[in-house]
Amino acid sequence: MIGQAQTGTGKTAAYGIPVLEKILKAEPSKDIQTVVLSPTRELAMQVAEELNHLAQFTNIQALPIYGGQDMERQLRRLRKCPQIIVATPGRLIDHMKRGTIDLSHVQILVLDEGDEMVDMGFIDDIRTILAGIPEERQTMFFSATMPAPIRELAETFLKEPEIVKIKAATVTI
Repeated sequence: MIGQAQTGTGKTAAYGIPVLEKILKAEPSKDIQTVVLSPTRELAMQVAEELNHLAQFTNIQALPIYGGQDMERQLRRLRKCPQIIVATPGRLIDHMKRGTIDLSHVQILVLDEGDEMVDMGFIDDIRTILAGIPEERQTMFFSATMPAPIRELAETFLKEPEIVKIKAATVTI
């Protein structure tokens, strides 16, 4: 799925609620089931906080993973088996190389603010992460704009994606 909408239009809830529903319907698991890629640590923290708020009456946990945070602290929190990881690309690749995050059971990948990630030069990191996640997954790209590199990535990694464009009259931040 490709979702295009401006910042402040509820994209996190638009993918977060279905992600939570899918995890709730699945067999209980201690594996990471969803990865949300985020361009900045601030957005990773904000998205994880929103997902945890949406999941407050469930056993589902979202964990932000980003550079600049103590690695030991992240490892301790990873041992608590969060079902959702909200990560910046560089730190997620660091964990992948160290073998401290197992992505072999990921069922959903969300690329949040894809245009910002391309602008920040994360396109190769995104390709590396996509290659390390099972092919049998649901992949969702969310972005305010759809630059050519994101469209190319979508053509490469998505199978017959549904495209949803929302044009808000006013931003609801």
